Amino acid sequence: MEVVELAHKMRQEHDDFVLLDVRNPPEREFALIEPSRFIPLHDLYERVDELQDVRDKTIIVYCHSGIRSMMATQILQQLDFPSVENLEGGIDAWSCEVDSEVPRY
Repeated sequence: MEVVELAHKMRQEHDDFVLLDVRNPPEREFALIEPSRFIPLHDLYERVDELQDVRDKTIIVYCHSGIRSMMATQILQQLDFPSVENLEGGIDAWSCEVDSEVPRY
């Protein structure tokens, strides 16, 4: 999913998706897209149960540039989550194309 499409979904206040941040804690402290859930990629297997309540929603995964979120997307798909999408370009693209107030790093 492209960041502009996510911004549109967020403006429409769709409740059919959940945004999942898979970056590391220091990155999240520096910048984030809200509302979002937070499970670092390295914890995803151990904490996947935290996503069971949103299994039927689309889970849009983001990281800094889209690489870790692509890995997380693949993990969730392997674990039979029915609708998972990667946010292309991650929070960096979000900062450049949607919300320049979100700091870049």
